[in-house]
Amino acid sequence: MPSFEQLAEQLDPAATVLLTVECQNGVVGMDSALPELAAQARSSGALTQIARLVAAAHEAGVQVLHAVAERRPDGRGSNDNARLFRAARRLPVQQHTGSRAVRIAEPIEVADEDIVVRRLHGLSPIAGTGVDALLRNLGCRTLVVTGVSANVAVPNAVFDAVNLGYTAVVPADAIAGVPPEYTPAMVRHTLALVATVVSADEVLACWTGPRRSPRQAPVTRA
Repeated sequence: MPSFEQLAEQLDPAATVLLTVECQNGVVGMDSALPELAAQARSSGALTQIARLVAAAHEAGVQVLHAVAERRPDGRGSNDNARLFRAARRLPVQQHTGSRAVRIAEPIEVADEDIVVRRLHGLSPIAGTGVDALLRNLGCRTLVVTGVSANVAVPNAVFDAVNLGYTAVVPADAIAGVPPEYTPAMVRHTLALVATVVSADEVLACWTGPRRSPRQAPVTRA
């Protein structure tokens, strides 16, 4: 566990991006295609913590990036090579492009400066989505990963971030999965091996205290 000073250095607003993973109406909203996951995201307080982190990021000048999973109504470009994808096609709520299901869910606020990245394929919000290039252009060194699910997309995001050279920070109370007992096991036995695991309050303390620096655009060289 890093000291406050070490964590604050990792979470320097000018070099940090906050990622929300699949925090969309059709996943964690009241009309979710996955009601068990949505209920857990809300009852555990994870969705509230994510909203707090997003609000603090806006205030501190930390770039926020929302990763949304969606599907064309005709399914073009989407995967069909795993049980998860085939099951998703049969769900009563579809994550169709342009629909309410793929809008960011309340109580998370989306600011004008936020970036929303939408993917039609795969399990990861980073691999094959262009997010890596966006992060590098933003001068990102640390990626704070929040959202759902601890079963699939969140560990994918953490592993991809680490493989690409970023420092991953995971606020353990700002992610959710099913069943409820799976998330702490995943955090303790897997994510803690590759990421800095903290609480949302510890991240907030770094962003709301006196040590805050505004985000600066990367310097371009002629």
